[in-house]
Amino acid sequence: MTESSGDGAREETRAAALLRLTGVAALAGVLCASLVLPWVGAAGLVGRDVASAFMALPADLEPPPLSERILLTDADGRPIAEVAERERDLVGLDEISPWVPAALMAIEDERFYEHNGLDLRGVLRALVRTAQGDLQGGSTITQQYVKNLLIENADTEEELARANERTVGRKLVELRHTMGIEERMTKDEIMEGYLNLSYFGSGAHGIEIAARRYFSVPAADLGPAQAALLVGLVRGPSYYDPLANPDAAIERRNTVLDRMADTGDLTAEEAEEYKGTGLDLEPTERGGSCYSSDYPFFCDYVMRWLENSDILGETEEQRNRTLEQGGFTVRTTLDRDAQTAAQEAVDRHVPPDAAPKFAAEAVVEPGNGKVRALAQNLRYGFDEEDSDTTSINLAVDHEDGGSHGYQAGSTFKAFTLAAALDAGLGYGTSFSAPKTMTVDGLRNCDGGRMSGWDVRNAGESSAGRHNMISGTKGSVNTYFAQLQKRVGLCETSRMAESAGIARADGEPLGVWSSFTLGDQEVSPLTVANAYATFAAHGTRCEPRPVEVVSENPVDPDAGRIVVGNTCEEDAVDRKVADGVSHLLQQTFKGGTANGLDIGRPAAGKTGTTDSAAYAWFAGYTPNLAAAVAVGDLRGGEQNPLQGVRIGDRYYGIVYGGTLPGPIWQETMREATAGLPEKSFPKSPSDFGDPDADRPEPRADGDGDGGTEGT
Repeated sequence: MTESSGDGAREETRAAALLRLTGVAALAGVLCASLVLPWVGAAGLVGRDVASAFMALPADLEPPPLSERILLTDADGRPIAEVAERERDLVGLDEISPWVPAALMAIEDERFYEHNGLDLRGVLRALVRTAQGDLQGGSTITQQYVKNLLIENADTEEELARANERTVGRKLVELRHTMGIEERMTKDEIMEGYLNLSYFGSGAHGIEIAARRYFSVPAADLGPAQAALLVGLVRGPSYYDPLANPDAAIERRNTVLDRMADTGDLTAEEAEEYKGTGLDLEPTERGGSCYSSDYPFFCDYVMRWLENSDILGETEEQRNRTLEQGGFTVRTTLDRDAQTAAQEAVDRHVPPDAAPKFAAEAVVEPGNGKVRALAQNLRYGFDEEDSDTTSINLAVDHEDGGSHGYQAGSTFKAFTLAAALDAGLGYGTSFSAPKTMTVDGLRNCDGGRMSGWDVRNAGESSAGRHNMISGTKGSVNTYFAQLQKRVGLCETSRMAESAGIARADGEPLGVWSSFTLGDQEVSPLTVANAYATFAAHGTRCEPRPVEVVSENPVDPDAGRIVVGNTCEEDAVDRKVADGVSHLLQQTFKGGTANGLDIGRPAAGKTGTTDSAAYAWFAGYTPNLAAAVAVGDLRGGEQNPLQGVRIGDRYYGIVYGGTLPGPIWQETMREATAGLPEKSFPKSPSDFGDPDADRPEPRADGDGDGGTEGT
C-alpha cells in the first residue's frame, strides 16, 4: 500500500469514529461498516440490526420515461409547433461525443467505471459534514443520477421538497437507491440516462438540447472545450450560464479542462490550448415553446385548452404532469388556408406597426365547434417595450389567454332577432323608429324595473318606420330598442346565452337596457361561435382546437384519444336559427354589409359601439363562421376609432363595415374557396313574407352606432 492510500484508510477510520460521536452513527455506520467497510462492521462499530434497517430502505427506483416535446400538427397532420415543459431530445450514448463523458468523469467522478456506485472517500466526507449541518457533495455520477430521478419522479410539492431536503436521511435514501440502480443498469446506461436527464440551463434539458442551444451542433459533434463547458454547467446552470455570465463560464470550463489533463484525457499542452480560446458560442433560439411556432397564438390556445380538458386527466395535477411528461402528438383543428387568409387580411388592413390599434379574428366551423383560425395584427412576444408584440391572445377569452373582451356593438342585434322570432313575432313586426327616443318599462331577469333608456340612431337616415328586415339592413338602433322591449330584456339575454354568448372575463352577462346594442365585453371567438349556432340550424357547440391526441399517457393501451364534439342540438330552435340567417343575409343587399359579399351565400352583421370605441363584423356561410374586432389596446372608450390613421389610411370614424368588414370579407373568400358552396335553407314560412322589407332606410349612413353612455 502506498503512503497516500494508507492516509486514505486512516482518514476513513477517523471519519467513521466521528460519525458515531455525532449521533448519526447508526445510519452512517450502516453505510460505511455494513456495506462498504465490512471489516469495520466486524470490529463492532455498528450492529446487524442497523445494517438490516438500511438494507430495508427502498431500492426500487426506476427511471421514468423522460419528459419530451409535445408535437402539434394542423388538421392535415403537418407540424405547426413543438412544445415542452422541459425541452429535451433523447439520444443514445453512441450519439454523444466521447469528450462529454470524459469531461464529466474528470470533474465529477473519475472512477465511475470502477466503483459500484459509491465512492467511499467522498461519501464519508459528505456524511460527516452533512451531519455537522453542512450538506456536502462527494456524490458519484450514479448518486447524482438518482437524485435527479427522484426530482423527476416527484408528483407533488411535498415529494419534490423531500428530494431536495438537506438531511442525512435523504442522503442515505439516495445511496440505497444507488445500489439498486447499479444492480439493474449497466454503467453505459447510467451515463446515458444522466446526460439525457441533467439540466444545462437556458431551458436545455439533456445534452442534445444543450449542444444545440449553446453551439448549434448535435451532441455527437461536441469538441473537448465545448464538452468541458457543458458538463461544467451541471453544478450551477444559472451561475455558470455562458450567455449571461461568460466570465464564470470560462473559469468553470477551464477547471474542467485542467481535470481532463489530470486524468490523461488531454495533454497539458492541449488543455492550455483550449483554455486560451473564447467560448465561441453559436446559440440557437430556445425552442420547445409556442414562441418558436409560426402560429404562436393558436399554439398557446391549444396548450391552455389541454390544461383545462379532462382528456389528459381528471385533476389539474394529473393534467399538468401529463403535459410536463409530453411525448405525444396533438392533431389540432387548425386549417392553414383559413389561418393564412385571416392573418393576411388582418395584416393588410391593420398592420403590426399600427399598434396600439389592434385587429383580431376567429374562424369556427359550425356544427362541431372546430376552431379553424385565430389571427391578430400584434405579434407574439413578451417585450413590454415593443408595442408591436404581446403575449395576449386577443381573439379568445381571458381564461384561454386572452383579454377581458370588447363591447361587440350591433352584432348583438342578431340575438334580439332570434328572441323575437322565438316569441312568435314575424318579419313584418314594425315600429316607428325616430332618430332618438326614450325607452321605458324594461325589466331585468330579477323583475326589477330599469330606468328610462335614451337611445339614438347613428344618423338621421335611419329614421322612419321599420320592420324586422329593413331594421336589420339599416341596423336601426331605435327599432331594436323597441323590439327588445316587445320581446323582453331578460328573454333577449337568455337567447344570447343559448346561442353561446358569454363574457370574456368569465363574469355573468350583465342584463342592462342597452344589451341589444352589444354592451357586453366578449371575444371574437365567442361571437364567431355564437353566429355558428345560427349557421348550424340552432346546434350550439363548444369551441375546441383539438382533434386527436395520438397517445393517452394515462392509459397507453388506449393508443389515442379522439376528441368528440360537445354540442347541444336545438339550443336555438331550428326555425328561429334559419330565420335569423335569412335576416342577416339581407345586410349584404343594400344594408350595412353592402359590398362585402364573398361570391357565395353569406349572412352577417356589422357592429360599432358608442363613439366607435370598437368596431366589429361577424358573419357566416353554412360551413364557416368568423368574427373580427378592431379597437385600441389602451381601451376603446378612452381611445376611440375616430380621427385615426391606421396603416396608410386616415379614418374620420371606423364603422363595422369600414375595417372589420373587409377583413372578414377577404378572410372568408379565401377560407371558403376550397369548400363546397352551400345555400341557406329557405326562410321559414312561420315568419311571414321574406321580402317584406319596406320601408327601407336610405343607404347614406352606417346606421350602426350605439347609444349615448353605452
